[in-house]
Amino acid sequence: MTAFLVRRLLAAAAVLLIVAAVVYGLFYLMPGDPASLACGKRCDAAELAQVRQTMGLNRPVYEQFWTFISSIFAGHAYDNGVGTVWCSAPCLGYSFQSDEPVTQLLTQALPVDVSLVAGAAVLWLSLGIGFGLFAAMRPNGLRDKATTFVGLAFGSVPIFILALLLLLLFCVWWQVLPFPTFVPFTQNVGQWAENLLLPWFAIALTFAGNYLRLTRAGVLEALGQDHIRTLRAYGYTERRIVARHAVRGALPTVATIAAMDIGGVLAGAVFTESMFGLPGLGKLMVDSASTIDLPVITGVTLLASFLIIVANTVADLLYAVLDPRVRIS
Repeated sequence: MTAFLVRRLLAAAAVLLIVAAVVYGLFYLMPGDPASLACGKRCDAAELAQVRQTMGLNRPVYEQFWTFISSIFAGHAYDNGVGTVWCSAPCLGYSFQSDEPVTQLLTQALPVDVSLVAGAAVLWLSLGIGFGLFAAMRPNGLRDKATTFVGLAFGSVPIFILALLLLLLFCVWWQVLPFPTFVPFTQNVGQWAENLLLPWFAIALTFAGNYLRLTRAGVLEALGQDHIRTLRAYGYTERRIVARHAVRGALPTVATIAAMDIGGVLAGAVFTESMFGLPGLGKLMVDSASTIDLPVITGVTLLASFLIIVANTVADLLYAVLDPRVRIS
């Protein structure tokens, strides 16, 4: 297991390095002048030269990339022409628009995505696994077909349509919930949950159908194995067989897919945040793209890539724990 873990971590680190090189190349080495974007339209030649020096764009490409990578781990000192400004690690530069550290903007937005995925993941796993087991108990029966149909229906609806319907129902017509605004968990737990209830259900209803099908398929596959027939011969009830034995067949797949989905939501639920007006990574990315704020775009892209790679690594490890056959010594 140790060798398996080391291989996965080394592979994740290599992928992160490649992603960082690609992101830097796309945003800083492609045609165009990042210094002009940072300086603005009314920038004269002297100011443009100072910005280019501050950003290190007057140095060789390999030095620029090394500074970019080393700043993430060791920080970086920027010479702004007046003095030296220290950017603490992990340093991803300063926003062109707000002149704030990119890391600060990311740390302000990330709790929104963490809050989204925390509640939504609990809901979609509970609904998906619960109704998957419910359907598998009577395969090909009425409740199996009805449950599967409902899961497919919700999974087929675009999340922005579902979000709009939830807002209309609960905030406009019935007026039982407020329009969502993000309240930090540490400030008021009740308001935090109340304001995120609709975004949670918008995400969960979209994902739950997939977990319903995965759970149902895994349980039905396990119910056809020889040891299940033996348990039936010994007089075990079907409910006990499903709850204690057959459900294990679905766990490896469900756990690995859940880890990747959680990483995807953490990386930025753009439509959900846009529909509900939540200031998360997705909204930050959209706002930065509209103003061509390259440091922020780079920072969000790297953080999103990091979260997705970590999620995939966790998925591999979970699969190895739940199914030791995938481990290679």
